[in-house]
This record gives sequence, structure tokens and C-alpha cells, in this order.
Amino acid sequence: MTLVKTGTAFALALVLVLTATGLWAAAAEEDPAAAAEKEMVLDPTTGKMVTAPEYGGTITLAAVEEQMSSDTAESGPNGSGMVDGVVEKLAFADWATPRDEFDFQFLNVPANTRGQLAESWSQPDPLTLVINVRQGVHWHDKAPMNGRELLADDIVFNFHRVFGMGSGFTEPSEWLQDWAGVEFESITATDQWTVEFKLKQLSLTALRLVLDHWISNIYPPEVLQEHGDMLDWRNLVGTGPYEATEWVGASSETYTKNPDYWGFDEKYPENRLPYADEIRVLIMPEVATMLSAVRTGKVDRGYTLRTIDQVEGLERTNPELEIWPIYGRADYMFGMDNINPPFNDIRVRKAMQMALNLEEINSAYFGGHADMIPQGLLNRLMTEVVFQFEEWPEDVKKVFDYDPEGAEALLDEAGYPRGADGTRFSVEFMHLNRYSVTWPELVGSYWKKIGVDIEIEVLPINPWVARSRAKDFQIKNLSGAAKWFPMPYLSGQLTEAGFYGSVNADADYDAMSEAAGAATTTEEQNRIYRQMNQHVIENFYAIWAGNAPTYQVTQPWLKGYNGENWMGNGQKIPVFARLWIDQDLKKEMGF
Repeated sequence: MTLVKTGTAFALALVLVLTATGLWAAAAEEDPAAAAEKEMVLDPTTGKMVTAPEYGGTITLAAVEEQMSSDTAESGPNGSGMVDGVVEKLAFADWATPRDEFDFQFLNVPANTRGQLAESWSQPDPLTLVINVRQGVHWHDKAPMNGRELLADDIVFNFHRVFGMGSGFTEPSEWLQDWAGVEFESITATDQWTVEFKLKQLSLTALRLVLDHWISNIYPPEVLQEHGDMLDWRNLVGTGPYEATEWVGASSETYTKNPDYWGFDEKYPENRLPYADEIRVLIMPEVATMLSAVRTGKVDRGYTLRTIDQVEGLERTNPELEIWPIYGRADYMFGMDNINPPFNDIRVRKAMQMALNLEEINSAYFGGHADMIPQGLLNRLMTEVVFQFEEWPEDVKKVFDYDPEGAEALLDEAGYPRGADGTRFSVEFMHLNRYSVTWPELVGSYWKKIGVDIEIEVLPINPWVARSRAKDFQIKNLSGAAKWFPMPYLSGQLTEAGFYGSVNADADYDAMSEAAGAATTTEEQNRIYRQMNQHVIENFYAIWAGNAPTYQVTQPWLKGYNGENWMGNGQKIPVFARLWIDQDLKKEMGF
């Protein structure tokens, strides 16, 4: 199966053949339009030839759910996915980076960071971070900002708000879990273009988090002073390539081009961004609806496909589509309430793992495309912060072998015998609706064989997040094997103060998290991360079920795209600000 198809490849090859045989010149004489072949340019990040960037039109995207909030300080990662095209951060991933060095399929890494609202930054001493604000950036021409220039005081105001340490703010954001060990003595503007962050103690993660974190967006101070928050999208004003112009509940979101945007295309530096006049997001909770919209050309990019059946179906009906495999993290793990019965007993957690036939799941559900080598919250390719499976203790490794008899013996030993109906216990599975319900049904069939029933409750993102943060669940979806900065996955998910992950009360693990935040060398921090990841594995705080690719599908007329998802934490719309529509190709294809 070919997962990436290029709709213009055949046409280009035909042109080359006709040119070589002399037939192209003859054809051009008969059809002058044939001589006006579209200009092709080299994509310096891939080495491929693409049609030259062009301005105008609308890029239409499909989304499974509406934006949770337009205020990231209030909603964390659930408010940043679309907002980041309107309100910017200090830095993002460098779009000019060769894709074989960094593929943009997951979140940002330090080596690929370049300035966004920050022109540059430095750390003159271990406790001081200096941000040099980009000059010539203006707020959108919308009241009350009215296009005024961005200043250092705006940066200070926003971080005072996040940390509750000035500018009228006394309470910090609830979304500071990733900032373990980061405390500021002061955040001040030393002049119009310079912000100085003074740390209370050394932190290896502070600069990274200041530059690009879920809640590091720079909002307009005047609007926040007038309204108190940014929860009403109508008040949203930013410095980004697009302005929010219409949000229709659970139906659509529309973003209109900022004609005075400061940014230029990093690949083609002479081109001012953005290319498309409009970004339109259509909310389509039902996968069938989204697939129909893709097949009929109503959307230029669908949302993430999570089953091989969906991919193969599109391959059969629409071979012209481009389908991109995405390897970022494992979205098929499970988190549990490890404090209360039944999962407070490690024997039960081991039994749940032993009941899963990983190879059979890979073949039947993932079409053989998944990486089934057991991993923790961090991806095994991050060799500096993980122990490889071969290095794990033998008694840990064997738990990942399919052994339903052994699982039943552990459940008997833990005091959960089968009842008269063959059931040992039932638990509620809190399932996020962006994932197919066939997934918990499949794993549930394995658990039923050992006498464990699950009742599946499917929830949209808002109540799912609320229940996760309240730690009100028994078992649920969990992401792991992530190729990303370790702290959010290790501390943010599984510490006592964490969110989204398993429910734990492990003082040793919490102490490790604090030690990682206070580490004074990268080597020391990586050593602690490795211990934390292994601690999760050996205590079976999460159930492993494979790291399968997800898939993005795009129309052949969406140009400049190579499977990219993010330019940083939540920074999705900045990707689409750098893409364009080949209008001629779209018309030729009847759309």
C-alpha cells in the first residue's frame, strides 16, 4: 500500500516525457495554454519540486471538536490548537529545517527553535533570561488595540498573569504543572524591547517553557484589563497571521488573513505570510461525515485517521488523495485510578497487561504497522532518557507476553475470583470521542476473557478533560511513547498534581519529578527522567497496547505540506499560514 501519493507527479512526468520527445513543443503550438505550465520551485526542506506559492483562497480543515476556549491561561492545551494562529508566542519551530532532521509531526524541540515574537534570547547568568522583543510587530487593527506596536511591557503583563505575580494578578494559572522547579523572582521590562526574567533558582527548563508552552501566548493587555479574561472569542486580538472572525458553536471557526502580518516564509524569505486569505475549520464529530467531506473535496485536510480500514478505504475510492503516516506518540495506552480498587493492586494492573495479545492486536487492528515493542511514557527512540526493552528486568519483560492463564492466576491471588456469571469485576472505561469506540471494544474483549468487564462511556473533549483533571475515572485513554520534552509526560500526567494521566499517590515518583525540575545539569536531569519513565513501567501505572501511526489526509491541491502537524505546543494554524492552494489544479480536478 502506498501511503503518500502525489497528485501532480504523473502530470509532471508526462511533461518531461513529451519535452524529451519533442511532442511538448508541438502540443504547445496547438494549445498556447500548454506553454503556460505553472512555475515550479524547489522545497529546500525536502528536495522536492512543488508548484510555486500563490496567494488567495480558503484552506478548509476538518476538526473533530470545537475549540474548548480562546484563553489558554484558563484552559491550557485545550485552548491553544486554533488560537495560536491569532495570538503568538515568543518562539516556534523553524519551518526552514530539513524534514529529515525534524519532521514537525509532533511538538517542538530546542534545536529547531527560532524567534516568533522574540527576535532573540540569551542567558547571561544561570538565574537570568533575557528576551529581545521583535520590533515592528503590531497588534491587529481591532479595538482597543488598533494596530499599536507590540512592546516588552506586553510580554511582562502576560507572564505576570500566568504566574500571578504582578500587573494586578495575584493567582497563578491552574496549568503550571509542566513548570516544576521554575520560580521567578521578577519579570520586568528593562526597556521597550527587552524583558528580563530573574529565576529564584537554576532551572534547565525555564527558557524552553517561556519561549513555547501551552500557556505562553501573548494576549493584548488592554483587552484583558477591560474584560478580565479572553474566554469570549469576539474579544480576541493578537499579532498572528490570522484574525478570528467567526466561531459558530460546534459548527465552524473562521480565521481571516491579517493584511499587516510581520512574518515571511522561512523557506521562501521574499514571500510575506500568510498565503491563504482565510482558514475555515468545519467541526465534524462523526468520522463518516469527515470522510465524505474529504472524498467530495469539501475540505482540504481531514482530521487524524486512526484505523487502517479508514486509510485503505480512502486509497480505494480516492487514489488521488495524499495520505501521510504520522508517528508522534502512542495514543492507544490506558491510564488507571491506581489509588482505589481494583487498580491499586499491582497484580491487577499486571493481569490487565498480560491479557492483551499485542501481536494479534497489531495484525488485526493496526494492519501490522504499529511498533509493539513495550515502552513507557517516553519513546524508545529517545535513547538519552529511556532504558531499552532489552535492558528491563526479566520479570518486568515477561508481563508483556500474552498469558491469559497467568493473568487469571494473578487476579485470583489479588482476591478477585470469578463470580457465578464468570465476572470478577466491572470497571467504567472513560473513552474520548476523537478515538474510535472499536478500540476499547477490542481490548475489552481480551479483558472479558479473564473475567473483567468494561462499561464504555464515550465523552467529548470538554467533559473528558474535566473528569480527567478531577481524577474521576477508573480507566481511560492515555498517551505515551512520546517523542517530546519529557517533563509534561512524566510530571504532567502521573504526579499527584498532574493531569490527564493515571491517578497516583506515589511519593517517590513525586520526589523524582521535583528533583528533575531542580537538576543543575542536563545529564542529571536526563538520568532522573530515565528513572521516572522506568518507574512508571515497573509499577505498571499505564497499560501498553502499541504505538501505531495515525494518518493525515490532504487534497493534492494543498501545497507546501509534508505531513506537518505542529510548529510548537498547540501551534497548528501557523503551519497552514505557510501552505497554499494550487487553484488551477483544484479547478482541473472539478472542484
